Amino acid sequence: MCLRRMAAIMAMVIFACPAGAQELSVLGGDMQDRETNDRSYAWQLEYKAGLGEHGAYSLTYLNEGHVPKHHRDGHAAQLWMRINVFDRRLSLGAGYGPFYYFDTLEAPAGTRHFNDHGWGSLFSLAATWHGEGRWLFHLRSNIVETGTSIDTASAVMGIGYQLDEPSLPGPLRRPEPRMRRVSDSEITIFAGRTIVNSFDSEPAEALSLEYRKGLLRHVDWTLTWLYEGKNSVMDRNGLMTQLWAVEAFFEDRFTMGAGGGLYRGIDRRRDPNATSRHDNFLIGIVTLTGGYRLNEDWGIRVSWHRTVTDYDRDTDVILSGISYRL
Repeated sequence: MCLRRMAAIMAMVIFACPAGAQELSVLGGDMQDRETNDRSYAWQLEYKAGLGEHGAYSLTYLNEGHVPKHHRDGHAAQLWMRINVFDRRLSLGAGYGPFYYFDTLEAPAGTRHFNDHGWGSLFSLAATWHGEGRWLFHLRSNIVETGTSIDTASAVMGIGYQLDEPSLPGPLRRPEPRMRRVSDSEITIFAGRTIVNSFDSEPAEALSLEYRKGLLRHVDWTLTWLYEGKNSVMDRNGLMTQLWAVEAFFEDRFTMGAGGGLYRGIDRRRDPNATSRHDNFLIGIVTLTGGYRLNEDWGIRVSWHRTVTDYDRDTDVILSGISYRL
């Protein structure tokens, strides 16, 4: 089941592969469980690119906060229809698409927590004001429907930035086509922190070594060794491979990417009663990354991994590191 889920996530990432950098936004506000009326915070990160005057697509990370018995977030891909008024300064849009969620739940008696994963849908209504220069100002409402988890409504507001230079006011209609690959070949050494997705959020120190290679103009492949560290519930490391949708802007000095793949390794605390040969695992992983090139050879990179386990040890691994172009 985990492999089928990861294949679907990888397909969503690659087929939503950006054709050019356009808008990057951060929003925050309020969320409500539509059945119990419990409330919490919500925040989201969004990348959006135009598909003409009246269309766009977006990739979104949505964190729905902490309501009783649920700590949920997830990733979504949406298609948008929009109209642009007031000399294209105001853009009104509606977006819809799949939402893959990660939910930490109260577990049955005798266990500490339960990591639930599943598919739902994200429907959004948005109003965006395009100010002077590249800055954007957003008002947004989101409806999440899952069928198997909580259904929520959120209202958020925030700011965005147009990553391409606009030629006229309003949203960018289409990205400029790219002639060369975003990535060459590079090696990155990372250090950072692992946080277990439980109600106690157990931390650990993390290390990683990654090889990245550009396959197509907007597609990368990576092979990575990841050490997630050691704490009271986990002692885990292994190899992972991912495919990425990537984009570059600001004269190719800054890059962004979203990846999905498989993670094979050992967790010596997966089952305290098992022998070492039972500690092996094969799980899914999804990642957001950003890199900045300092010169022709050296750069810095930040990555945020989310592991997708089948034994209630999902983690967030947040890393920063130094890259060298080969």
